[in-house]
Amino acid sequence: MPNTPLKGWNHTPDVPLQVSPVFRWPPKPVDIANWFWSSWFLVTEKLIILGFACVSYIWFQPSLEVTQTLAFGWVFELWVRNMVLMCLVAGGLHLYFYSYSKQGTALKYDPRPLMKNGKQFTLGGQIRDNMFWTLGSGVGFWTAYEVLMLWCLSNGYVPMLTWAANPVWFVAIFFLLPAWESFYFYWIHRILHIPFLYKHIHALHHRNINVGPWSGLSMHPIEHIMYLGTVLIHFVVGAHPLHILFHLQYYTLTAATTHTGFEGMLVKDENRLKLGTFHHQMHHRYFECNYGSLEMPWDKLFGSFHDGTEEADARIKERRKKMQA
Repeated sequence: MPNTPLKGWNHTPDVPLQVSPVFRWPPKPVDIANWFWSSWFLVTEKLIILGFACVSYIWFQPSLEVTQTLAFGWVFELWVRNMVLMCLVAGGLHLYFYSYSKQGTALKYDPRPLMKNGKQFTLGGQIRDNMFWTLGSGVGFWTAYEVLMLWCLSNGYVPMLTWAANPVWFVAIFFLLPAWESFYFYWIHRILHIPFLYKHIHALHHRNINVGPWSGLSMHPIEHIMYLGTVLIHFVVGAHPLHILFHLQYYTLTAATTHTGFEGMLVKDENRLKLGTFHHQMHHRYFECNYGSLEMPWDKLFGSFHDGTEEADARIKERRKKMQA
């Protein structure tokens, strides 16, 4: 039977998985409009993180006059704010789904629990290992990139974009950043799967075959440098401090949400907040597939797309055999 859902999972979404309708032919305007609406509006990751960015900018952001000069005070303030945000998002999701098991196994992809022990983990257990790399290295490099971009913006090394000068482009950047993220993430991710880089760098992230919220940003420091380098696009594409905040918060905090291990948060038996993506969950179990996201069709173009069906699984296994040979 065609499009048979994969076996061995506690929960799978509707398959086959589909990439954004923006890249399907012939174009279907209604499908495209529904895609943008469902990924942005009402209760969504993107809108919540945009809210975090606005709150950060209004109440917890030093002015450009302050960031024009490097100083321990404002840098430390940004680090504390970012630490709180990561603990709030990753820690909150972990408490809800795992510590207190508020949803049980409903919408949970992998039937197995997170690993409590394991010699492969830095501090002996999966959660401690993930928190160590996320909070120690991840938040540190997140803050370092933010400091770099704000200092450069303050001193004219990054072109400034303001609402008054171009309100349409000011708003459009928020909608375009996820597409840029998908493009950047795919190619950085493919590079990290080169055997030498995988063995010495990316394997740390892939300790997490079964993922949880703290595993999203659990990476080798060199991978953090590469991964968060996405924000350097603003040396070419002008930005406002709010864009910088949203860009980095989107890239770091959705690392936690997309690795939740659950498709979403149930409220009155309905998935009200979409979270973990089955597309990327399969990458952690099968490795050589789904390097990108569903925002852009890179995996489909290069033969590494797993759409969640048994038929696709057979193709990916055959592809893996050829790669190993």
